[in-house]
Amino acid sequence: MNTQTKLTLRLDETLIERAKRYAQQHHQSVSQLVAKYFSLLDQNKRIEKTENTPIVQFLRGSLRHARVAKEDYHRHLEKKYL
Repeated sequence: MNTQTKLTLRLDETLIERAKRYAQQHHQSVSQLVAKYFSLLDQNKRIEKTENTPIVQFLRGSLRHARVAKEDYHRHLEKKYL
């Protein structure tokens, strides 16, 4: 049996109002929203590695050998924006 304990949060008033509006629109209390969020924090979901698409495989590593000097890039930005 889980016992409920009170938790006090200090948040920006605007954020609190947004949370209350959201909770009301979804027929939940702010406490329920916070509890659901907290329950997600301890879930260890493993992200399965997906296979790269052919285009990603083709492009992979293509920029490894392309080197643009930092100074050249800064000069480019200066010309463009100054």
